[in-house]
Amino acid sequence: MNKQNLLGAICLSLAASLWGGMYVVSKYVLDFIPPLTLVWLRYVIGFAFLFAILKAFRIKNKDRCSAIKKRDWLLIAWIGFIGYFASISFQFIGTKLSDAHTGSLITSATPAFIVVFAKFVLKEKLTVRKIISVLLASSGVVIVIGWDSHIGDYLLGSIILVGAAITWALLSVYVKVASKRFSSLFITTYAILFAIVFTTPVMIWELHSYEIYYQSILIISGVLYLGIVSTAGAFFLWNKGMELMDAGIGSLFFFFQPVVGSFLGWLLLKEKLNVNFFIGGILVLAGVTIVTVKNRKTA
Repeated sequence: MNKQNLLGAICLSLAASLWGGMYVVSKYVLDFIPPLTLVWLRYVIGFAFLFAILKAFRIKNKDRCSAIKKRDWLLIAWIGFIGYFASISFQFIGTKLSDAHTGSLITSATPAFIVVFAKFVLKEKLTVRKIISVLLASSGVVIVIGWDSHIGDYLLGSIILVGAAITWALLSVYVKVASKRFSSLFITTYAILFAIVFTTPVMIWELHSYEIYYQSILIISGVLYLGIVSTAGAFFLWNKGMELMDAGIGSLFFFFQPVVGSFLGWLLLKEKLNVNFFIGGILVLAGVTIVTVKNRKTA
């Protein structure tokens, strides 16, 4: 694995790890703040954080960004809509209508969709190695999480979560397209800005029917975590990783999310880890290793 792919792997692993505890946090906060309003708050905080960094560092491709064309803005807006508005809204609504366990299980199908979309949009090869890797890692995730979730009891929420997986896969592919012209920091920052524009009308509509409760340090901390860590930090790391790696290969790192989530549950919440966690974790690592070790020759 060359240095570029190694850096990409680190970024993607960190992003997936940061998302590992997101479902538990969002499930708690959603008991006090409605889903679309929480998405809006998450983006306002994330955008403010990233915009400050963008200006402070005066990124080296600033001149290139200042000459952005109309079609480029449309691409950034599309990323903001399909990924940061549609996908995250589906994710929050689906989690609210189901549970954190179901959300983590269903959205783990995202890498499979990325591999498929990468073939048609980016013209990446759909190799036997990639297919085997996705199947291995998918099996590992199912073993780690287990198949005892109430998917059948949460039919509507489950369908919405499938939509979240599909739209996030589209985001990952089109970020790869945009990264040929712009930095990951620029793409992430302004895609989130567009997402705020798309989210604001539905957030205002939602507040007519729901009330917000924020009289708790835990709720405020949860919102800040979702805005700074799960949004600004993880979105940037994911986009940077997808910029550096083949999209079909990079997608496999998404599987670290439920594995890390289970580990954090054991570490912080005293949840039990059985032998399935270790078997599934090994399968996830095997799936990722298969495509990354041979990347220079076959990817």
